[in-house]
Amino acid sequence: MRRPPPQRRTWLFGAGADRDVHDAMTASGADVLIHDLEDFTPPARRIEARSLAADLYIAWHAAGAEVVVRINSLDTEGLTDLDAVMPAQPDCIVYPKAASAHDIRALHAEIGKREASCGYTPGSVEILPVCETAAGVVNLREIAAASPRVRCALLGAEDLAADLCAERGADGVELDYARRRFVLECRAAHIEPVDAPYTYADVEGAVREATFARRLGYRCKSLVRADHAAALNAVYTPSLDECTRALQLIAAFEAGRARGEDRVLFEGQWTEVPTYLNAVRMLDRARAFGLIK
Repeated sequence: MRRPPPQRRTWLFGAGADRDVHDAMTASGADVLIHDLEDFTPPARRIEARSLAADLYIAWHAAGAEVVVRINSLDTEGLTDLDAVMPAQPDCIVYPKAASAHDIRALHAEIGKREASCGYTPGSVEILPVCETAAGVVNLREIAAASPRVRCALLGAEDLAADLCAERGADGVELDYARRRFVLECRAAHIEPVDAPYTYADVEGAVREATFARRLGYRCKSLVRADHAAALNAVYTPSLDECTRALQLIAAFEAGRARGEDRVLFEGQWTEVPTYLNAVRMLDRARAFGLIK
């Protein structure tokens, strides 16, 4: 099921060769399921992981998820990964440690060759760069411009913190600047930012981090635990109370404009055009998820 980028609320990574993990992912309700052939699969198990692709992707598509696969870098096992998984019809290829436009141009070409040999529509398979180094975050706009397949980009967590020589913590303070810069760079490049995964076990911390990221402008988040998916989907889905408030704000603003007013006082705050447009955007998102008509 292909969703527009803003509607891909949760991107769930899972170990490439672990069938129990795959079953949990299928049942998780995450919008995007990622078959990870890189860090989550030890080299000794990669042949096994690749062999699971065909049946696994059928099951994930049947569950209504978008099917994504993280390959290894092209200078290691990436081409072998592509040869194995492309016939199984993934929707998107995740590229790890994307640091330059060169990486993405090379991957674009390799995907194109395999699209042609598999009889797929040219350009139908997307590329998701994972920016998990300082260079990847700083070079985001050139990475995004390197291929029309790039519609989203994902901010790394563990590798990025390591590259920054930062001390990792559950509060995510060490990633604060990168998180803020990344959403800005993605919006400037007209692609959808996917927030870094919360890599701790507690769902409360995952919700707290996702709520903060939503305030910054993120509408999607990656995750590594299937049991976090439902709670994070809820964070990135407008609530009925939010929809009610947005409808009231829109009605008040439009009534004021009809009276010739340039702005309207709503709940003690002056409401101007940008706030009005944000409310309209929220309602459009709610409609996309079938919450309101």
